[in-house]
Amino acid sequence: MTFPIVPTARSAWLAALSAPLAIVIAAAAPGAWVIAPAAGAALLALMLLDGLLAGHLAEWQLHVRRDTEVGEPLQLALVADFARSAGGAAPMAALALGTQLHRSGSAALSLVFDAEISAWHGAVTLTPNRRGTASISTLWLRWPGPLGLGARQIRRDLDQEVRIWPDLAPVRSPELQNYLRDAQYGLIARRIRGEGTQFEALSEYEPGMDRRRIDWKASARHARLYARENESERNNQIIFAFDCGQAMCEPVDGLPRIDRAVTAMLTASYVALKGGDRVALFGFARQPNLSTPFLSGSRAFPHLQSAAAGLDYHAEEPNFTLGMATLNQRLQRRSLIILFTDFTDPAGAEMMIESVGRLVEKHLVLFVTLEDTDVSALTTAEPVNIDALAMAVTAETLARQRRLVLQRLRQMGVDIIEAPWDRIGYRLIDRYLDIKRSGAIG
Repeated sequence: MTFPIVPTARSAWLAALSAPLAIVIAAAAPGAWVIAPAAGAALLALMLLDGLLAGHLAEWQLHVRRDTEVGEPLQLALVADFARSAGGAAPMAALALGTQLHRSGSAALSLVFDAEISAWHGAVTLTPNRRGTASISTLWLRWPGPLGLGARQIRRDLDQEVRIWPDLAPVRSPELQNYLRDAQYGLIARRIRGEGTQFEALSEYEPGMDRRRIDWKASARHARLYARENESERNNQIIFAFDCGQAMCEPVDGLPRIDRAVTAMLTASYVALKGGDRVALFGFARQPNLSTPFLSGSRAFPHLQSAAAGLDYHAEEPNFTLGMATLNQRLQRRSLIILFTDFTDPAGAEMMIESVGRLVEKHLVLFVTLEDTDVSALTTAEPVNIDALAMAVTAETLARQRRLVLQRLRQMGVDIIEAPWDRIGYRLIDRYLDIKRSGAIG
């Protein structure tokens, strides 16, 4: 196997610096012009000799996890062993990657000698920016000779893939685990008295209770006010609907909005499955592209995670009319529909409001959107010049349009959650539990 010998940066600098010297020699002593080509040939010979002295590559290994999560650090490590002369500069490596791992599609590694393993070792930490399967297709490795004038370089085609899953850090967090351990919708399936629809017992009415819970017949028999206590409902249908269109592909603190929404969905669905409810996913852009059956039980959570990984990114405007109509036809009983979406175009917002309005007639709709921190920052920033003032006015106009759309949805009976991405998951859990206790789903 042959290894091409290539010049190093040091050789290029020597050649560049010798050019003015050759001009001076040719001008001062025209008969000595032969010195310039002789010097160039000597430099070329030294470069080739140095490349030969670099030795050959004895062994190399690339270490990388096969599975990772979006937004979580991923380390790629390369170990290489060379049969070479001592004294050369450190080897360099480069990798061709899928853009899900790095937006540039490449990563560079500087290798250092590790005495413990008697080999050269280099590592780079990447942060996956999108879900999917990312390839690591090509490796380039270059190691210089002892003089630093010539180097050997190889290229290897790799067949490695990294599967990038949704972020489950909030699900694994101690806060959520402790919450589930102590919450009334915990790990043990049991009958819970609350405000559901299935009768459980009567209790004496106390001020502050919902007057609709008063059992007037029992109160008449006992000559005292009694209220019904119902068993909190289980086996409710919860469907998470995702707008996979262009607005949801815009980044929020380095990750697309849809990935932030998927993390919040998985956190809430984990609680819902633990609470005995049935969960399904629905995704749409220009047309519906994902629809799962209803899943139940905590063992179904990995299937839900796998399905969420299939929510693709679409640089197109979503068709709310088709998406919501398809979802409405699929649901045969009253369900809680949690819709993750965003909007910037007033015309598109009108279509969204009309489509959501049809769902409200039969189902309970929870509208979830991420707070636009960039627009909020622009509206509150002090205008220091004309450009900043114009940006602030534009941002305030967008924020006002957004408030009007959300207000119209509230007037239609849609419940709304708008929060920063790092708090949206826990806000969603709190609202889900409030809805469950009230028995509004069934």
